[in-house]
Amino acid sequence: MNFEFSEDQNMLRDQAQNFLRAKSDSKAVRKILESDQPYDEALWKGMVELGWTGVTIPEAYGGIGLGHLELCVIAEELGRTLAPTPFSSSVYLATEALLQFGSEEQKQAWLPKLAAGEVIGTVAVGEGTKAVTQQNMQVTAKDGKLTGTKLPVADGDVANIAIVIAKDSDSAASLYLVDLTADGVTRSTVKTLDPTRSHAQIDFKGTPAEVLGGAGEGWPQLEKLFDRAAILFAWEQVGGAEASMQMARDYAMGRYAFGRPIASFQAIKHKVADMYIAHTLARSNCYYGAWALSTDAPELPVAAATARVSATEAFHECSKENIQTHGGMGFTWEFDCHLFYRRSKLLSLNLGSLPRWKDMLVTRIEQSNLDHSSQ
Repeated sequence: MNFEFSEDQNMLRDQAQNFLRAKSDSKAVRKILESDQPYDEALWKGMVELGWTGVTIPEAYGGIGLGHLELCVIAEELGRTLAPTPFSSSVYLATEALLQFGSEEQKQAWLPKLAAGEVIGTVAVGEGTKAVTQQNMQVTAKDGKLTGTKLPVADGDVANIAIVIAKDSDSAASLYLVDLTADGVTRSTVKTLDPTRSHAQIDFKGTPAEVLGGAGEGWPQLEKLFDRAAILFAWEQVGGAEASMQMARDYAMGRYAFGRPIASFQAIKHKVADMYIAHTLARSNCYYGAWALSTDAPELPVAAATARVSATEAFHECSKENIQTHGGMGFTWEFDCHLFYRRSKLLSLNLGSLPRWKDMLVTRIEQSNLDHSSQ
């Protein structure tokens, strides 16, 4: 089985690298970090013009109808440059939710706008520091209206629509499509470790909403959506991990101590070698995930958890050791090391914590083994 990307996909990678190197360098990232702007509007506009927001959307709905492999290629390059845009919320989550669960009417209404960048989407699940479950969820839906608070919501301050999971009854929850410009919506920004990706608190007070997919099927739908998005986020993490590793290597090659490059010292060699191993393992698992996502394979749940766990660990390892390789300089504001460390911590929580994904990986492997043994 060939896990390498095709020639056309690698051409797309080259295009993405050239564009992002010019438009999303560290100066552009710092501009968002040090200002009140929620995202880089010029960068977002450029992505829309290149068709990236419509990569997985069929041409019938205004997209360019490529596929998830192409989106994986783009995701890696976005992670490599820490692109400060709402791309992941709008494309990996909101667009994918509509593609998977939306009615024909909902797709016709929103997918063309998402593809054209006229609308930004997000998904709202969290309700504070606790892990949301069907039992403890506070946001409720009654007679087509939502009440409650979601916090934090990635890009919730700039999104036009949100896919919200809400409790219908004590035993059921559904996904709801909400126009965030409707009555009964109040939004306020919240601070996070990585201000280059904005987050918000969204309060619903009798806000009109329509069911996305089947009523009462919110949890299995959300799990499927998160599995698919986890692979795309994992590619972002792999891109960030590789950029961190290369930054550490380049600094070690150029920094001299005692008359020779610090890259020649055994302690530094071990750091970079450990980074390389973590990154290579994560990339391998992401190839597996990309295949499962693009083919909608039965192995997708296991592949998603595998990619998520290994990519999260790799990005954390590489961003942390990049700081250590830079020594005292690595902790300063002037160096870019902290930009990658911030993003690694943010991405490690955006679909649930690492321990949660490890538990799911073990459970899914055990279930897969049971299924195979019973055949």
